[in-house]
Amino acid sequence: MKYRKKPVVVEAWEFTRDSLKVADSWVRRYRNDISLFSQYGGDVLYIEIKTLEGTMRAELGDYIIKGIQGEFYPCKPDIFEATYELAE
Repeated sequence: MKYRKKPVVVEAWEFTRDSLKVADSWVRRYRNDISLFSQYGGDVLYIEIKTLEGTMRAELGDYIIKGIQGEFYPCKPDIFEATYELAE
């Protein structure tokens, strides 16, 4: 049998230094699920996200997705771009 993934709209943002400033309020709202890590108090280097499958790490350039049940998870850019397109 073959299955097609149902079309679903998700919220997501690309983890870059610039986007982190814009998404800061979004991250703070979910601070129990998302932790920011920096080196010696400098720029944020990576994010750890508590997912349904355990804690996952997002690097700069990865996408952070808010799923249909309100869960968060990271996604590598090549997978994100192959799976999602901009919703109008």
